[in-house]
Order: sequence, then C-alpha cells, then structure tokens
Amino acid sequence: MSLQLKSRPCRVLALMPAMVALLCLMATVAVAQEPPPPKVELFGGYSYIYPGGTVYGLQPGALTPVSSLMESNPRGAGASLTYDFNRWFGLTLDTSIDWGSGESTFATRLDDVAFSNLSLGPKFTYRTKHFSPFAEVLIGDHRLMPDAFHDVDKFGLMAGGGLDLNLSRHFALRLFRADFVYSDYRYVAPGGPNTELRGVRLQAGVNFMFGGEAPALTPSAACSAQPDDVFAGEPVTGTATGSNFNPKRMVRYNWSGTGVKVAGTNASTQVDTTGLQPGSYSVNANLSDGSKTGVASCMAKFNVKQPRPPVIACSSDPGTIRTGGRATIRANASSPDGRSLTYSYSASAGNVSGTDASAILTSQGAQPGPITVTCNVSDDRNLTASSTAMVNVEAPPPPPPPPTPAPRIKELETRLALHSIYFATAQPYATKPKGGLLPSQEQILVTLAKDFTEYLKYKPDAHLILGAHADPRGSAEYNKALTQRRVTRATDTLVENGVPADHIDARSFGKEDPLTADQIKQQIADNPDLTADERKQMLDNLTVMVLANNRRIDVTLSTTGEQSIRRYPFNAKDFLALINTKDVEKKTKSAGKKAPVKK
Repeated sequence: MSLQLKSRPCRVLALMPAMVALLCLMATVAVAQEPPPPKVELFGGYSYIYPGGTVYGLQPGALTPVSSLMESNPRGAGASLTYDFNRWFGLTLDTSIDWGSGESTFATRLDDVAFSNLSLGPKFTYRTKHFSPFAEVLIGDHRLMPDAFHDVDKFGLMAGGGLDLNLSRHFALRLFRADFVYSDYRYVAPGGPNTELRGVRLQAGVNFMFGGEAPALTPSAACSAQPDDVFAGEPVTGTATGSNFNPKRMVRYNWSGTGVKVAGTNASTQVDTTGLQPGSYSVNANLSDGSKTGVASCMAKFNVKQPRPPVIACSSDPGTIRTGGRATIRANASSPDGRSLTYSYSASAGNVSGTDASAILTSQGAQPGPITVTCNVSDDRNLTASSTAMVNVEAPPPPPPPPTPAPRIKELETRLALHSIYFATAQPYATKPKGGLLPSQEQILVTLAKDFTEYLKYKPDAHLILGAHADPRGSAEYNKALTQRRVTRATDTLVENGVPADHIDARSFGKEDPLTADQIKQQIADNPDLTADERKQMLDNLTVMVLANNRRIDVTLSTTGEQSIRRYPFNAKDFLALINTKDVEKKTKSAGKKAPVKK
C-alpha cells in the first residue's frame, strides 16, 4: 500500500500540465460571447486531499519516533468566497476541511490525517460564454490533524486552478479544482525529521455568482432604400433603423451618399435622383447616441434604370382618298416604361388635326399624289418617337367618254382574238435576248398592238395578259429563265408599237402547265386549214408537234377573258424553223462557228 500511495502525487502532479492545456483549449474553443463578470462568487462542494508526505511522531511513553506515509483523505468539503474586481481578477477567501477516519487503534490511525485550511489569495479567470477556466494562489493557515498525534497549525501555500461550466449568468458547475498544497509540521523534538505536506487537493461542486450587469449589446443599424429601382428624377426614401442603443440617449442620424444628393438628421431622408446617369448608387447612415460605443452605420443601394423612349406606329384609313376627301390617322403608341404620352401630328400637304391617338387628315387644296403624315409621341421625360403614314390623293375621275357604238367594240374584241405566239427551240438566247422572234410571229404582235391601242380608247382599263411557256426539255430553272426572255421579247414588241407598258401583264410559267399529246391531236383535228395527208403527217410526228406547240405565249384580253387560239401556224413561211427541235446556236458554238440569226 505504501508504494501505491507514493506514486499518487507524482501521477497527479504529472497530470496538472495536461489539465491546464486542456483547460486553455476548451476556453479558446468556447469563446463565443464574453459574459458579464459577476461581483461575488460563492463555491461549495466536495473536497479530496492527498497529503503526499510522511508523518513522524512519538507514541505515548515512547522514546523513538515512528513514521508512516499519510493516506489520502476522501472525506472532505470545501467552500470559497471570491470578490471579482473585473472580469479577469478577483480575491478568494478559501476554506476546506477533511476530517479523520474515526479508527480506534494506534496502528490503524497512524497513517490517517485530517486537514483544514483558511487561506486568501488572488484568482485569475478567463471568462467565456460556456466555460470559465481559472488559476489561483492561496496562502494562509494550514492545520494538519493526524489521528495518532496532536494538531499543528502552520503557514502554508496552495496554487492551482480549475474549470467552471457556466449554465447561466448566476450558476455554474465546478467540474474540477486542483491545488498543490505545501506546508511543514513538527511532531518530534528539534533535530528530528519534519512532517512535510507536498500534496494535492481536488474539489468539485457548484459555484453561485452574484452581481454584475448583463452584457452590453453592440449597437447596430439597418438601412433600406425604397423604391430600390427608379428612373432619374424619381424620389427615393432612405430609412435607417438602429438597435441596441442606450434607451436613455437620443440617437442622431447623419446621412451621406456616393454620387447622390442626400442630407438629413432624421431616421428617414429623401434622395434626389435628378440628373443621375443609369447605374447603381448607395446612401449611408451614421447613427450615434453621443457615447463612445454608441455608434453604428449602414448602407442601402438603389438602381437608376436606363430610360426607354416610347414606340409608335402610324396608319391611315383609308390609304387612298380623292381630292378634298378625309382620312383617319391612327397612332398606335406605347411606353416600355409605362409613362404618360402626348401626341401631335403634321402633314406634308392638306390639313391634319388631333391630339389623341387619332387625327383627321383633310386633303382640301392638296395636289394629286402622296401626302406624308407624321405621327409624333413624347413621354413626360421628353423622350420622343415618330412614325409616318402615306396617304395617296387621287385626282377626280375624268368625265366618262362618249358612248361607243357597240358594234365597233365587238369588232375590235373579235379582231383581238388572235393566235398564240410561237418560238423556235431555246429562243431567244440569253446572249441575244432581243432576237428569237420569227417574222410571222412578230407580225402577229404588230397587228395586236395596233388593234389593242384603238381598243383602249373605248376600254381604258383593259389589259393584255401574256403567259409564256416552254417545252418540257431542260431543267426548271433553265425553262423559267427562257420563258421570261420570251415574254419580255413579246412585251417589248408591243410597247414599241404603241401599247402602254402598264396595260400589259407578263407571266413566265417555264415548263408548267404543258399541252398534252391528246390536246395536240385535238388541235390538229380541229384545224380546218389542214388536209387529210397533212394531218396524218403531223400525227406521225406527234412528239415533235407536242414540243413545238408548248414553245408559245398565250394572249388573254382582261375585259372579256377571251384567250388567243392555240393553232400552230402551218401556213407561215417560216414555220419549219418553229418545228425544228435542235438548238442551232449551241451546236454552232460548240464547233467554233457563229450561229445564224433568224429574222
């Protein structure tokens, strides 16, 4: 048992640096909020002492001293009272007592001791929200009371520390308290060995804390800007709200801004956004209650949007009026930013009036022709937009021509029921767009021009509708271009012979809508100018005849809808050139020769 007892203080003392390191680590982790320091602390709880030394004394009537390693004493209680001068430093009055074993015989009582102390000394505390580690140095009266000998009081020292777990502002659990105990005693005559106390006192219990103020909360401020999205010129209200200021003091506000005009000493202020460019801006509020710590500041941001001009579309109803007539001008306008709009109108001729989304144009005094009406709109920021509408003013209709004798009109319409115009293979060529029209077919167009020009005197709205076709050989693109050249060639011939160009409707069909072999057979059968032998010869060469009949321009009179007769001109001197299916120019060019030009 003696060996075990001798090792205990060594183990306890070896553990103290580790406990102090753990104490500091837990304190560092626990720093979340500094609690207010109490004024007075009252501790009470269990106390355990290990003397860590050997007692030397004389038995009654004995001449030689006896000794024994003092045994640890778990029978104890302790209390202390601490006055805290600040959150770090206090003064502790400490007392504890560990009483005797109560054993009766001298042999059993020799290693049992009781111990008490009454000490005073400084206490150093590192306070956090949850944990409060501390260190202390205590000096005062140490009383050693061996069960086998008399009591002795000596001046002694205790030094150590502990850890409190804070459960509230006024109550904590003292998880442990460990002090090194040092004092000397004498139970034998001078010159004999001293009884040295080099032990450890351990305690645990509860700690009550009294006094001290609640922690002062740090003042804070929150700012807002409403609205936070505006156009330049619209007001913005900045508002600041303070928290945790001293309620006994008046809070003053000082507003400032970056690139904006703002001032004031109240909780709310108006921000002038006039003239600000689009972008982000901020206002700042500094709050102070006049004390050293009673200050806080905050910032709020707002955005100045890019203004968008209005948009407008202008239209006229109707689009064409007679001289002196009226038209309604409508302006369809809107503002992407939802602003109020103002309308105005102007016209290049006539008179226009109106201030709303519609106006009236009067063409009185305007010459025949187009009038440009301008619709204008502006918003309340003077952003504008314009649009135009064209109104065509027509001259009064000419007086109706004198009545034309019906027989003359009928005669002209009968004469205009001409034959279709036929072309040789691949003509006119792209290299010679002015050629390709055979003399017999050109004469048909000259006669048509003469009769149609006279017909216009009686029917001024009449039109000639020319529809050009090609045989199915070649690609669609090639035939489309070929029939365009054919109808252009026929149109030019009619215009050269007096037909107004705006009375000709030219259409190019390419190889669309071809005549079939059955249709050609029927045309050959219906042609009264052919003999039976000629019909047989044509039917024997029906494929060639189908190709030749599809290389044509049909002529239609718009007033009657009557179409030219599709009858191949076998009575023409140059009809053989029309029947030929070979492209003479291409073959001649491929041989390095110039193709002959057919008139």
